[in-house]
Amino acid sequence: MRLAFALAAAFVAAGAHAAPAPTVYAAGDIARCPHPDTRFSGAAETAAVVAAGLAADPGAVVLTLGDHTYPRGRPEEYSACYGPTWGRFRDRTYPAPGNREYATGRGKPYFDYFGQRAGRGYYSFDLGGWHLVSLDSDLSGAAMAAQLAWLRDDLAAHPARCTLAYWHHPLYSSGGHGNVAIMHDAWNLLYKAGAELVLSGHDHDYERFAPQDADGRLDQARGIRQFVVGTGGAFATPFLWPAANSQFRENNRYGVLRLRLFDGGYEWRFMPVAGTQEQGPEPDHGSGTCH
Repeated sequence: MRLAFALAAAFVAAGAHAAPAPTVYAAGDIARCPHPDTRFSGAAETAAVVAAGLAADPGAVVLTLGDHTYPRGRPEEYSACYGPTWGRFRDRTYPAPGNREYATGRGKPYFDYFGQRAGRGYYSFDLGGWHLVSLDSDLSGAAMAAQLAWLRDDLAAHPARCTLAYWHHPLYSSGGHGNVAIMHDAWNLLYKAGAELVLSGHDHDYERFAPQDADGRLDQARGIRQFVVGTGGAFATPFLWPAANSQFRENNRYGVLRLRLFDGGYEWRFMPVAGTQEQGPEPDHGSGTCH
């Protein structure tokens, strides 16, 4: 009996000192700069959700999924409307570029604003027991080939049980842009490496897919679950092309995706902005395990 109590006490003590699961807040399509007052913009509303989460959890980080500013990613857009909203937590942000970033100076304002945090447009880092990979979905030709070669080497060098990747253009989407095939090969590399999650933006809506391979086949055992989170503050757009394996979608609220990254699994919850919780279905939430 005393041995049993000793083992139980040791288990409780170990749990008390275990590191908490890292939390990330993610969204793309953020700061709509023509808004007359940034303080009352969609970006300000979603920034308030993120700021509250970061204040409660000093270890939480932010993943941005491209199109940080509208309409053209100019320097003044970063300073005047992204800076006062999501720029408040730039030092805790891991960005990925979108097509709007490349509308001005081949992305120079984006790379200047985020500096080393932007990498060369793609990079990776570890968070708890997870390996995270940020990719650039605006590349083509030799530049895309170089990114894919880097991704192949990076995944081989980081054989984590749990892997999350994020970029701007979704491989699968029921939104107005539909499926964007440019990242098919990247998805396939991630699939073969056993990755769990892909996050994207581009369509201004929220959508969750069942686990799939790179060719849209349902694969509950080894597939990658994709979230589209283009709800960071830009105007909403409609669902036009219902995609196979889409499990949840809504486009009537701004919000961010919150992920808790456990060793061996994850939980997700869509976090609508304040005052809109009753304006749609119950916020999407759930959990999954790593391969």
